[in-house]
Amino acid sequence: MALSYKKYSLILVMPNIQKHVNTLVTKFVPYYRFLRLQELTIDNNNSLQTEINSKSIKVLSWNIAKQNYNKTWLKDFSTIIETYQPNLIFLQEFSLKVEADKLEPWLKMNWSFAPNFVDIHHQTYSGILTAATISPLTKKVITTKHYEPIVRTPKISLVTEYLLSEPSTTLLTINSHLINFVDLNKFKIQLNELELALSTHRGPLIFSGDFNTWSQKRAVLLNQVTTQLGLTPVIFAPHEKEKIKRFLLSPPLDRIFYRNLSVKKASAKVLDKICSSDHKPLLAEFTYINTQKN
Repeated sequence: MALSYKKYSLILVMPNIQKHVNTLVTKFVPYYRFLRLQELTIDNNNSLQTEINSKSIKVLSWNIAKQNYNKTWLKDFSTIIETYQPNLIFLQEFSLKVEADKLEPWLKMNWSFAPNFVDIHHQTYSGILTAATISPLTKKVITTKHYEPIVRTPKISLVTEYLLSEPSTTLLTINSHLINFVDLNKFKIQLNELELALSTHRGPLIFSGDFNTWSQKRAVLLNQVTTQLGLTPVIFAPHEKEKIKRFLLSPPLDRIFYRNLSVKKASAKVLDKICSSDHKPLLAEFTYINTQKN
């Protein structure tokens, strides 16, 4: 695993402001604190199942804000798993201690963790985690070419493929966290890379995560890419949709898109009573649609 780093720079007009900002940034975000990683995954297999039931594909997507070592979060997560029993879990902003070779017993599933950086100060990886009741057939990590400012870290996506109970059918999933605090062109470049990675798969597909669509322009670009891929957004009831994380009156940040699947009635939920993260968990249950049948 190769590690690299690059010092950030801040250019402000007023010298006094520059001095104070540099002092704060050096104290809390020193340039050597965050080390970027090569594309890799940390994996663990806990289940012997070999396929996901095509008639019931339960999904949980959640930006957990690095709270997975917090007791309140663990209690919330355990309740969600016990109540809804998801087959697929997509978590963004997941934290994993550097010395850990496995997670605590609370995640008794197969999982792949794709870190985009190491926080040297807290000795933790940070990234996204995809868990499932079966092992993936394939997996691929996609890291942005551009970095977010100040901390100089990229964003990351994890593509995984799973066998469905429908003969000769695989489900492709992508768990994504889109880049923030950069110009629109860099956001578009990441979306185009993800579109390219998904475009060769002709079967069912789930595209989920925190898309950071805090502006209408970003939302339009996301809509263009998902439409090009033939994806449909999961529609939440109006009283549910308003609970999804957003900035002021912006479009929602967290979404689930799908293709060649149907959403089971009343399965799309936003768990607004969960407060262990500033994002609310999203749930949906799908059934596979065989488009090849006459």
